[in-house]
Amino acid sequence: MRMPFKNGLELTELQNMTVPEDDNISNDSNDFTEVENGQINSKFISDRESRRSLTNSHLEKKKCDEYIPGTTSLGMSVFNLSNAIMGSGILGLAFALANTGIVLFAVLLTSVTFLSIYSINLLLVCSKETGCMVYEKLGEQVFGTVGKMIVFGSTCLQNTGAILSYLFIVKNELPSAIKFLMGKEETFWAWYVDGRILVVAVTFGIILPLCLLKNLGYLGYTSGFSLSCMVFFLIVVIYKKFQLSCPMLEPNITSSIVSNVSLAHENTCKPKYITFNSKTVYALPTLAFAFVCHPSVLPIYSELKDRSQKRMQLVANISFFAMFIMYFLTAIFGYFTFYENVHSDLLHKYQSRDDILILTVRVAVIVAVILTVPVLFFTVRSSLFELAKKTKFDLCHHILVTFVLLIIINLLVIFIPSMKDIFGVVGVTSANMLIFILPSSLYLKIIHQDKEKLPQRIGASLFMALGILFSLVSIPLVIYDWVYSGDKVEGH
Repeated sequence: MRMPFKNGLELTELQNMTVPEDDNISNDSNDFTEVENGQINSKFISDRESRRSLTNSHLEKKKCDEYIPGTTSLGMSVFNLSNAIMGSGILGLAFALANTGIVLFAVLLTSVTFLSIYSINLLLVCSKETGCMVYEKLGEQVFGTVGKMIVFGSTCLQNTGAILSYLFIVKNELPSAIKFLMGKEETFWAWYVDGRILVVAVTFGIILPLCLLKNLGYLGYTSGFSLSCMVFFLIVVIYKKFQLSCPMLEPNITSSIVSNVSLAHENTCKPKYITFNSKTVYALPTLAFAFVCHPSVLPIYSELKDRSQKRMQLVANISFFAMFIMYFLTAIFGYFTFYENVHSDLLHKYQSRDDILILTVRVAVIVAVILTVPVLFFTVRSSLFELAKKTKFDLCHHILVTFVLLIIINLLVIFIPSMKDIFGVVGVTSANMLIFILPSSLYLKIIHQDKEKLPQRIGASLFMALGILFSLVSIPLVIYDWVYSGDKVEGH
């Protein structure tokens, strides 16, 4: 319901209008305009209809109570964003290091970390300038329907692919863990150790209740536990480096081969600082996938208590720095354990037979990926609601869409034998769009008339050019290797 308002309202009147300090909050549709020092701050909203509508919303706040403050603490927000960053890609970082060398890997990891933080900064500036707290709505306001569809496609492809990769880990790893606990051989089969049945049971027994929660902030506790599981994984990787000798000898290796292995030990177990080979092309995509969390940034931002751009940037900085430390330590100690023999899935190189510690860490990784699924699922579901313009919370729609999406995802996990054919192309394009191209293009469009921000425009232009160059170089190489060798690219 619209209140009468003067048609000739100028922008300066809107900017000078004071509002209560607790108006620094968002409405049900997740639109958002920061309120700093009692003034509305949104330069991008320029047309009169938008100004009238925005101002009326603030004037009607006390009557309609449409603006709801964020309730998630900074610490819980850090847990949620860190959990969104952390993915199955951590298992492939040691392999990436083996194919780039220590120095080149450190440079790439550091570069991707800072580029991702810069990308988050661009996204937060765009959100502040437009007043949008939903990625799809941000794309629509800046580029219209086309922008909305591009954002929707990129976020859904990335998050759905990540969810599928997590459930594939459950499907493949959980049966082995159960067999070991039962004392059964790997060849043992029963319906209760069928990976397809187990993934359905886990989905509807654990993941579904978490996905039915109304607010993302509640997942801060499960996110914290998930991260602790991955910290345990890191500790075991470090411990195994000092327990296992290099090279790893196979159980059935003959004595005649031992001497040959010993001769090769000096070359095999030497760290390499810079390496170039056919697998080096996968290093940058692997690192990019490992840091993709952009679809979850705005939902986490919208629920941040006492939110502001500076406060959310602090959340991002802490999360990325923590993940940088975890990623680097996991990669370096995994590499120093197996060197050139490291597998694309680090867990597969550890012999879990009769090793309770390795079994425990496998279970910890399974738990971690299970608890990560709801965080990504929230983003996929909110994207669908935004596309359908369902901005008001409806319990029936909330439950129905959750069930349907989980059923579709489980069918894909059950009936698709391998996801490498999809991840190889979709992963590269979606990660590149979300990290480089979308944030920079949105930012450039918003500030294209601001002459005072020429250095920022140059920086964003170079950032977008880097993303385009990354696409032009990596996609053809990945497709070529995918077609002719069938190798797998590690997903996020």
